[in-house]
Amino acid sequence: MRLYKIFLFTLIVCLMGCKPSDQDWSSYGKDLTNQRYAVIDEINDKNVGSLKLAWQHQTGIKATFQSTPIVHQGVMYVSLPFNHVIAMNAKTGKVLWRYEHNRNRDWKICCGPSNRGLAIHNGQLFMGTVDARLISLDSKTGEKLWDINVVNNVVQTETITALNSEDPNQKRKVSGGTGVGISMAPVVYENKVIIGITGVGYGLHLDDAGKDAPLASVVGVAGRFGRPGFLAAYDIYSGKKIWQFDTIPEEGWEGDFSNYTKDGEVLNRDLQYERDHLEKYPDAAKYGGGSAWTTPAIDRDTNTLFFGTGNPSPQMSGDSRPGDNLYTVSLVALDANTGKLKWFYQQVPHDIWGYDVASPPVIFHTLHEGKVIPAVGQAGKTGWFYIHNRDTGELLLKSEPFVPQKNMFAEATEEGTIIYPGILGGSNWSPVSMNIDLHLAYISGIHAPIKYTLNEKNIGNNIIKYTSSEPTQDDQWGVLSALNLSTGKIIWQKKMDQPMLGGTLATKGNLVFFGEGNGRFNASDAKTGEILWTTSIDAGVNAPPISYVIDGKQYIAVVSGGNKIMGYKQGDFISVYSLP
Repeated sequence: MRLYKIFLFTLIVCLMGCKPSDQDWSSYGKDLTNQRYAVIDEINDKNVGSLKLAWQHQTGIKATFQSTPIVHQGVMYVSLPFNHVIAMNAKTGKVLWRYEHNRNRDWKICCGPSNRGLAIHNGQLFMGTVDARLISLDSKTGEKLWDINVVNNVVQTETITALNSEDPNQKRKVSGGTGVGISMAPVVYENKVIIGITGVGYGLHLDDAGKDAPLASVVGVAGRFGRPGFLAAYDIYSGKKIWQFDTIPEEGWEGDFSNYTKDGEVLNRDLQYERDHLEKYPDAAKYGGGSAWTTPAIDRDTNTLFFGTGNPSPQMSGDSRPGDNLYTVSLVALDANTGKLKWFYQQVPHDIWGYDVASPPVIFHTLHEGKVIPAVGQAGKTGWFYIHNRDTGELLLKSEPFVPQKNMFAEATEEGTIIYPGILGGSNWSPVSMNIDLHLAYISGIHAPIKYTLNEKNIGNNIIKYTSSEPTQDDQWGVLSALNLSTGKIIWQKKMDQPMLGGTLATKGNLVFFGEGNGRFNASDAKTGEILWTTSIDAGVNAPPISYVIDGKQYIAVVSGGNKIMGYKQGDFISVYSLP
């Protein structure tokens, strides 16, 4: 009764004309649901055209910039490429302190310099690093509190020597390969900071020589590359590990040898060949891959954590890893306090295309067969949005495809097979946002046809096979989709000039904010997709925006530093917007 009276009093006061109080954005997905929904409407579909730059800061590090800023008690914290951190007055942009990361130069970076964000709790900041460390900083001063190695050993990676002499990729520059790093933003739950490792099945990434050239090829080479991935929880005060969940099981990673996805798609596998070769590769799981790319969502009511896993290792080369390769390319549910497995849903068994579960899961309630169901959703690289009962893992529905699809589970051929979505997605790591009042999810999509080619190299008396995926000369574009969370139907779509990478922000002001690789930063009508406001930044806007309130005033913030893999102009901008 007391809480009801407080709520009623607050409601009456607000109806009389109150302004919104300070509202933070204190976690990667705003809160543990990962909905990225700002319940703020000072900036709305009627006045967003008046939005102006409030302040802008250049960090001095022009590199792929994917971070979600967090705002807590008037301070904005941003993790920069190569794991430097900056703290600023979120109202004015004044720099309060800066942490310079002393990276282990002997540690080979697998997957580029990007970091997707920080976590904050009780005066501590937490960050995973490209050199596979977990660091805690004092949020007031930037002083390092503790620093641990999450992984101690460097893993074996692929080399360009695996390619035959006629392969044009021989002339490319190696920009990354299987290894170990951390790119995800951590999450804090019950005095535990939770983080996972990435890059353990990354494959050989090759670029053109140009500074801003897009990815030329990803090559999958058979062999013993990488290690199993994991997600782990650490004590926030000491850094001591509390639990670890390995994304490759100790036994049974071969699974049931299914030639179908659980939702009925045919995979065209040679199951007899795989079974016949199972004993030939007894230790394949020791190199199994399954990166944890994505910040988990957590259901407080049931202490359930949800996260996605990456492709098996070796990337795109399935001969040396017969079976379904559990728990790769899966949405996984764990007990958040113990790390014990509750359920998993494998989107693509024995993945040889690179269909990682990369976009963060998001939790919500949906209406299914006349009942309100606790749900978890995930935007797949496959081009479908999957919605599950979050208590049981049952697939409630799979959405209409939000990008074009062709030959998506076809085998590689010597002449090259054109497939899409392919290795870029679909929806890549870009987080979705939700307007839960409209019951819509907003998804950043990529259309980029991929040539999927089988190659051979003679080594002595052996013929070694390897596979490459590279963009074709066909048109590429992006698509922003609004999806109904009960039916899976697409309500509207907006085609964009370039593949979309970065993610969205939904607000109660009937708006969806998103960026483009050409530097445009936009606000669309949440109900129709009509673009209502656009500004331009001198670098690709390939990170997810946020919104917060200080002294009753709403701000929209985004970082922009482009993306090297996609060929989007790199930069070093933190930009914040408000109404005049």
